[in-house]
Amino acid sequence: MLTLKEWMEIVDYKITEGSDYLWRCFGTNAYNLTSWSGEQDGYSFNIIFDTVTQEVYTVEACDYKNDRAYQLINLDYKDDYNREATSRGLFGNQAWDDVNFVELESDDDFFQKALAIKEGKDYDTRVSVPLELDDSELFELMKMAHERDLTLNDFVAEIITQFCEQVEE
Repeated sequence: MLTLKEWMEIVDYKITEGSDYLWRCFGTNAYNLTSWSGEQDGYSFNIIFDTVTQEVYTVEACDYKNDRAYQLINLDYKDDYNREATSRGLFGNQAWDDVNFVELESDDDFFQKALAIKEGKDYDTRVSVPLELDDSELFELMKMAHERDLTLNDFVAEIITQFCEQVEE
């Protein structure tokens, strides 16, 4: 999980707001920091962390210009967060109005999106999914991708997309 220091570097140590985090899913020492660009069509970045241990519970990147929001939750607390949201009659994935958080799977994906949002650059809106494959599995996928004249990344993305479509049906 991202560290407080890494988040502070993303926001160039510019903090615009801070407050106790009032939900109890992260414990009694949870604190929220925000770094807002100051523009309605700009961006903001949030972090919720423990003031005693410095453990990070969640980070968020909100891209108001493009109505997109991204969230990376510490997996050790994800179920607690979702339970509390449900108990409060809320959707844990709602960022604002009709915009839901896209849940990210990796620190690197958060870094890439956050830096691009901050710099006003275009970025990949897909979710990067880390895969751990042994050498034999990797080799087999590379052969299959080659047979279809695709890159390994494109082939794996196609497999994941098809799987998600089957699950939705």
